[in-house]
Amino acid sequence: MSIADNRKAFHDYFIEEQYEAGIVLQGWEVKAIRAGRAQLKEAYVLARSGEIVLFGAHIGALPTASTHIHPDSVRTRKLLLNASEISKLISKVERSGYTMVPLNLHYTNGRIKCQIGLAKGKKQHDKREAEKERDWGREQQNIMKQNRR
Repeated sequence: MSIADNRKAFHDYFIEEQYEAGIVLQGWEVKAIRAGRAQLKEAYVLARSGEIVLFGAHIGALPTASTHIHPDSVRTRKLLLNASEISKLISKVERSGYTMVPLNLHYTNGRIKCQIGLAKGKKQHDKREAEKERDWGREQQNIMKQNRR
């Protein structure tokens, strides 16, 4: 079940590979995510000192958060992957010019996971072409509906 999607990632990038990663969260963050207060709109993923880290994901604190904790809604969060996956991602980003993009947050067996995409950037003409294809697909569906009647 999806919690938060990053639709802009599919518009701006060609997603070539996808990985599922765990996230290191604090208690108040888990409660806020379960309440639907998470956004991935401005988020991005980087490799830092041999670790994969999620930047810019906004998790809004609930008003009932405890008084002795000062929640930081956009703090950096470590992503949990196998060592082989981490080394593969880091090598592709450094050598092949790929970018790591968070695609969505979802539940897997009651745990919150982050879907990461290994992506290449789209040029402006690629974005226009994808939009034309999407519009043509919609138009075809409308034509098919009219022919069935």
